Amino acid sequence: MSLELISPEAIEQLAQQYGYWAIFLGILLENLGLPIPGETVTLAGGFLAGSDQLNYWWVVGDAALGATIGGNLGYWIGRYGGWALLLNLGKLFRIKEAQIEELRRQFGENAGKAVFFGRFIALLRIFASPLAGIAGMPYWRFTLYNTVGALTWATVMVSLAYFAGQIVPLEKLFTLASQFGAVAFLLVAAWIVVPFWLESRKSKQLVAESAKGNAIVIDEAMDQQNQEANLSKD
Repeated sequence: MSLELISPEAIEQLAQQYGYWAIFLGILLENLGLPIPGETVTLAGGFLAGSDQLNYWWVVGDAALGATIGGNLGYWIGRYGGWALLLNLGKLFRIKEAQIEELRRQFGENAGKAVFFGRFIALLRIFASPLAGIAGMPYWRFTLYNTVGALTWATVMVSLAYFAGQIVPLEKLFTLASQFGAVAFLLVAAWIVVPFWLESRKSKQLVAESAKGNAIVIDEAMDQQNQEANLSKD
């Protein structure tokens, strides 16, 4: 992605040089909003574990721990300051507060799924935790989904590079992971935006139909008054 702060090659070099600390901090910083590709970090760690430069279980634990701590920090940021920030962004883009409130309600209904599966989707991995805080998701429930999601994501990504890295070049894995993340993000964005657009369009149609109906009623009332006036003259 063009917004990435560090290139895949640089991440691979940092992982080779600093090992577990590079993996832990890379995932933690990504979850705090920095444009560091988490998939690349975990894949680099898994590849190094597959070539016996790092320990597989330590890499998985590092990635899961960084994701869990980062997710928790994001949750509390959203819980205590996210709603005001979201309203200001809404004003900037001319989105009504009622619409933002509706989005918050809808996210709250699916917060658990978003936190868990968001681990596998670029950008949503960063924003799911703050949004869970904004939506008021109970902390114990968030902790469950966040921890299980972080451990599942870390295990899948590290294992993928650990085994596939022996037959597929690491650069190819980086490319495939980036493409998958981009496609998944577009699908999720469409899943969120399209229903919102349809609902907005439906509301506008209802308002237009209501206005049209009121106009017809007014016209009929005026016609009736005119008829009564004409009869009174006769």
